[in-house]
Amino acid sequence: MDVSMPDLALGISANSTEHRLLEGNVFLVGPMGAGKTTVGRHLADLLGRPFIDSDHEIERRTGATIPWIFEKEGEVGFRLREEAVLAELTAMENIVLATGGGAVTQENNRFYLRNRGTVIYLYTPVAMQVARTSRDRNRPLLQTSDPETRLKELLAIRDPLYRSVAHHVVMTLDGSARELAQKIIHIIQANEIK
Repeated sequence: MDVSMPDLALGISANSTEHRLLEGNVFLVGPMGAGKTTVGRHLADLLGRPFIDSDHEIERRTGATIPWIFEKEGEVGFRLREEAVLAELTAMENIVLATGGGAVTQENNRFYLRNRGTVIYLYTPVAMQVARTSRDRNRPLLQTSDPETRLKELLAIRDPLYRSVAHHVVMTLDGSARELAQKIIHIIQANEIK
């Protein structure tokens, strides 16, 4: 887990109103290549919280890579492992969690996410997903002759699920990962104050 101190330049400190308004978990959902891990690390840094990537946690606990789990157990076996890990991680307090792209396909995961924290859907167009994942061999569902078509198919299925679980949708088209993290903080703050 990555833990760092809050960004005092943003005025977010342990004693500030902004920090108290952001108590609770923040969960990032979205497709492969959305930047959930990168944005999540920045968000955790700004909030002074632990960061956890659910896929990395699954790999740590099993001692195996995600592609190996898919190869040996299939997607069904992986989803069972993912559900067990998410049940535990979402029950923690005041964390920033980046989920795997397919986590929302399981009903229990959607329940855990929606009810145990603030869910941010990092919306990313397929063209950007392709650009960000084109050289990554650690994504079993993209090991196909036409990854772009596969990403379109996955987004068509998963976009309604991401939206159903999300409290907020954030476009990832503009800005750095750090700027997106700051934007997420401002969105959550604006909605908590109402």
